[in-house]
Amino acid sequence: MAGDCVPYRLRSVAMAVGALLFILGSFDIADARQPLSASLAPMSLAPMLSRVIPTIVSISVRGKSADQQDDTLYLTPGAQSRPSSSGTAVGQTSETTGAGIITDAQHGYILTNNHVIEGATSIKVTIASGETYDAATVGTDGQTDLAVIKIKAVGLAQAVLGDSSSLKVGDYVVAIGTPYGLGKSATFGIVSALDRSGLGLSSQEGFIQTDASLNPGNSGGALVDLEGKVVGINTAILGPSGANIGIGFAVPINTASVIMRELVAHGEIRRGQLGVQVQDSSADFAKALGVDATTGALINEVLPQSPGEKAGLIAGDIVAAVDDVSISGAAQLSARISALPPETVVKLTVLRRSGKAEITARLGTASAADATSGSVDYVDGAGLLDQTTLQTLDSASDAFGKVQGAVISSISDSSPAAAAGLQPGDVIISVNQTNATTPQMVVDLSEAATDVLLLGVFRDDHKTFFVLKR
Repeated sequence: MAGDCVPYRLRSVAMAVGALLFILGSFDIADARQPLSASLAPMSLAPMLSRVIPTIVSISVRGKSADQQDDTLYLTPGAQSRPSSSGTAVGQTSETTGAGIITDAQHGYILTNNHVIEGATSIKVTIASGETYDAATVGTDGQTDLAVIKIKAVGLAQAVLGDSSSLKVGDYVVAIGTPYGLGKSATFGIVSALDRSGLGLSSQEGFIQTDASLNPGNSGGALVDLEGKVVGINTAILGPSGANIGIGFAVPINTASVIMRELVAHGEIRRGQLGVQVQDSSADFAKALGVDATTGALINEVLPQSPGEKAGLIAGDIVAAVDDVSISGAAQLSARISALPPETVVKLTVLRRSGKAEITARLGTASAADATSGSVDYVDGAGLLDQTTLQTLDSASDAFGKVQGAVISSISDSSPAAAAGLQPGDVIISVNQTNATTPQMVVDLSEAATDVLLLGVFRDDHKTFFVLKR
């Protein structure tokens, strides 16, 4: 049993260290941008929590039972699910508990996660005073895993929303929710990372990562700063079967606020689109493209007749900012554009070989790509494409009729192409931003490159860039 106490001791040590850092802050060691002055740094979170906890609710959902997630999943939604004892083998019901945040006390609006209420046939909300109310769904958005529900009640406390864009790695935060159905629970930690993407949690990512302990039942609860302002919506944890290992994720409140307003106003999300495919930029891409930028969203495909094409965007452009707010990567651009409704006019700061450009685009819906055909031929690669064999795109390829280019039919594991991540079946469609429609064109264009080669590649119905180098 002694081993069972170790995590609690470690947590106590962590809290002690946190308190020590607060004390040291009064001796001019703290960062000058703290929301509270160093001399007023709290020795206890109790005063702040006494204001915030009344704005957090417990949500109990009944609905059709779903298959449980496999224990081997790396990421599991932080909601607690358990079969109801009243259910039957056929059409068994389940009961799920989660949390929510009262964002509009006058109208009874509560912000939570979509996966907390998804499939619900009944939603009950219990407020901090212990009173329970029936709730109705206002709107849901699976892409951001957010939802708004509503209760009819008076005298509710309303949360204060903060600014997630002002967060920095290392800032203190507190997670509040109902882990394992235990209401009014708070845990303390820091912001471990920002704009965390590539997790497969939703199509719109850019999460806040925190080490504040999150457990099943915390989903939909608040991540707040030391002033008690909501900076995120606790959404997921990294660990088998939802077990906490100190890695949790929250939707930034700036993203959630936009989604919430749309759901309240329209009951659904009307998303704007540029009609472009993007990937994260890097120093290698910037060098190959001849621009001075190590971050941003690199456009690798512009769909025909899309708002992006009409605005003048081209493959190889790096989007550095939207409406003068910087863009760090593909996920952030996608989230920023998707948060805006169609017909919104945006200003894009674009970097290209010819210099910086300010491009205005009116968001809308993208259209489909064009089609072509070809006949079979084989050519050995050269230069940085040495140890590869290219063939003409034919009907045997899934890309046939979608793009023009050269298919990689074989590739050596020791080649620069393999080192860059290319693989058999990839279709090379451009070399150094020049379209290449045949294997011979690809070879001819690539022979001139000695150090760096930028290839446009079509894979899995998407266009992307690869950099080959010695």
